[in-house]
Amino acid sequence: MHDIRDIRDDPAAFDAALIRRGAEAAAADILGLDEKRRSIATELQTLQARRNDASKAIGQAKAKGDGAGAEALMAEVAAIKERMPALEAELAAADAALDERLAALPNRAAPDVPDGPDEDSNVEVTRHGTPRAFAFDPHEHADFGPALGLDFESAAVLSGARFAVLRRGIARLHRALGQFMLDQQTRERGYEETAPPLLVRAEALYGTGQLPKFADDLFRTTDGRWLIPTAEVTLTNLVRERILDEAALPLRLVALTPCFRAEAGAAGRDTRGLIRQHQFDKVELVAIATPEQAEAEHAHMVASAEAILEALDLPYRRMLLSAGDMGFSARKTFDLEVWLPGQQRYREISSISNCGDFQARRMNARYRPAGAKGTRFVHTLNGSGLAVGRTLVAVLENYQEADGSVRVPPALVGHMGGIERLEPVA
Repeated sequence: MHDIRDIRDDPAAFDAALIRRGAEAAAADILGLDEKRRSIATELQTLQARRNDASKAIGQAKAKGDGAGAEALMAEVAAIKERMPALEAELAAADAALDERLAALPNRAAPDVPDGPDEDSNVEVTRHGTPRAFAFDPHEHADFGPALGLDFESAAVLSGARFAVLRRGIARLHRALGQFMLDQQTRERGYEETAPPLLVRAEALYGTGQLPKFADDLFRTTDGRWLIPTAEVTLTNLVRERILDEAALPLRLVALTPCFRAEAGAAGRDTRGLIRQHQFDKVELVAIATPEQAEAEHAHMVASAEAILEALDLPYRRMLLSAGDMGFSARKTFDLEVWLPGQQRYREISSISNCGDFQARRMNARYRPAGAKGTRFVHTLNGSGLAVGRTLVAVLENYQEADGSVRVPPALVGHMGGIERLEPVA
C-alpha cells in the first residue's frame, strides 16, 4: 500500500514510479478519490461540530426562557442527525474506493533497481561455481527420474496435471533436502523455526499483496479460506496489526511448508517435470526489520539462500531483477538461478525481496523506536531458502551418472542415513 501523502506531495514522481513498474499513471485518479473523501470528511466534521454547538445552545436557550429559539435549535440538531448516517456511509464508500484503487498498484522500485519491462533487462551480479563437464550428454530429470521413483502417471490419475508422486530414493532425497535447509537456516543463519497454518483468511493474503490482484493464481476452499501459495503469507502476517519493540528487531522466521499455486498465468510453460507444480514444498525465509536494518537483512537473506546452494555444490548466479520483472510487493529483488545441465541453462530457484513498508501498511504492522512516543511501519523481506522441488531437480541433474544413477551430495549423506547413491529400478 502507498502513503497517500507521498502522492499528494509529488504526483508526477509517483506516476513516473508506476510507469517504471509497467503500470499506468494513476496519481490524478487517486487524488480525485482522495479529494472526494476529504470533502465528505470535512462536511461530516463540520456537521458534528455544529451538532455539538447546537446541543449546548439548546440548554442555554431554555435557561433564558427562549422557547422558540430552543425549538429551532432542536429541529436543526434533528436534521443534522438525520443527515449524518448517509454522510458516514458516503465516507465509508469513499474510503473503500480509495483503498481499493491503492491496493491494485505495485510497490515502487528502489533507485538502484535497473529499468526495463521484463527478465531481459535483469542484471547478472555474480556467478558461483563451474558447471560440471559431463562425459555423456546429461538428461533432464523428467527423463531419468521415473526409474528412481519420480511418478507422474500415478499423480495424473490422482490429481491431474502438474502433480507428482515421489517414491523410494527420490522421496527420501526430497525429505533430506527440506530438513537440511531447515537445519542450516536455524542453526547457522539465525532464523526461528515456525510451523504455520496452510489455510488462511483473505485478510492475510491481502496483507502480503496476493489479493485482490492475483486471486486467479490461488486455490480457495469452500469455506472461504485460501491455501497458501508460500509461507511468506503466514510468516509475514504474524506481525499483522501489532506494535513491536525496536529491541525485538530484526525478527527472522523460517518455515518448511507445502505451497499451492493454480499457475493460472503459466499455461503451456514447464509442463514436464517438477519445475512448475500446483503443489510443492519450500523453505521460506521472512525478516521483519526497521527501515535502517532492511538493507543489511536483505544481504543476510541472500547469503542464507546462497549458502544452501554452495553447501550442495550447485553452480548458480545471482540476478538483480529489473523494475518490470519484480513481484507486485517487491521494492528490490535478487533471484538466484541454478544451473540445470538437462536444460543447459540457469533457472530460478530462489527469489529474495525487500518490500520496504509496502506490506506493513497493508497489515498495519508497526514498531516503536526506543525512547519514542510514536510508531513507524516495519519493513518486511522474504525469500526462498530454497524451493525444495527445484533443488531436487538441480541435484538430480547435476549429480546424474551415465547409468541413470544419481550421486548424493556429501552434505546430504547424513540426512540420507548414509546412502550415497540413488540406483535406478528397471
